[in-house]
Amino acid sequence: MIEQHKHCPMCGTPIPLSEKFCSPKCEETARLNQQKVQKTRKMLYILFAVFLLVWLFFMVRDKIGL
Repeated sequence: MIEQHKHCPMCGTPIPLSEKFCSPKCEETARLNQQKVQKTRKMLYILFAVFLLVWLFFMVRDKIGL
């Protein structure tokens, strides 16, 4: 019978249930990927906010006749 285990989220290698990653390399890769996702999410929020501000500016400008 197969011993209970889970798989490394980065490379799929079987690992003990108490471990999160199979190696420091996989752990570092996961951390870097998470940082990229966070950076991309921040940029998306900033772009959305800029778009919203520009849209509001043009809406207000038309209302007051600038």
